Amino acid sequence: MGAAHAQMYRWVDSSGRVQYSDTPPTTFNQSGGAELNKQGHVIRRTQSEAERRAEAERQAEQQRIDAARRKQAQLDRALMATYTSEAEIDLARDRALEHHKLAIDGAETRAKAVDANVAELRGRINAIERTGRPVSANLEEQLVQANRESQELKRTILTNREAMEKVREKYAADKARFRELSGKL
Repeated sequence: MGAAHAQMYRWVDSSGRVQYSDTPPTTFNQSGGAELNKQGHVIRRTQSEAERRAEAERQAEQQRIDAARRKQAQLDRALMATYTSEAEIDLARDRALEHHKLAIDGAETRAKAVDANVAELRGRINAIERTGRPVSANLEEQLVQANRESQELKRTILTNREAMEKVREKYAADKARFRELSGKL
């Protein structure tokens, strides 16, 4: 009577050969295999470690895809709730650009004054050096400070120009997506 309920196990050994036995091998849970009924039909299958890793990776990738879809859907809802027309997107873009334009204008105006100061300091230093007198440490430090400020202003201008480009790209993408979503409605 015990033999009537006996199970068979099928697995692939380390040499790649299919093996059968009425007792599972010690590596059954790591290498995977199948438990068979007396007719030879699979009643339970165990995955190998490689199969479990592949399945976990597939599930992780699917979760990443699902999260990206949820995030895009959330962004789409926000976009459609925020704007009613492409003109509104253009207005929002222009408002976002204005801050950077003002920063650039201010830095350019200040840079002109600083550059004039640098030129004046260099002129004074050159005049002193032509007479053979030593240049004071204070005057040299003023030139260093003015040059440092000039470089910082150039960085400010560049940073704001780059930020403006990112703003333009973002709003262009929003506008294209708005068009796409509006066409679906």
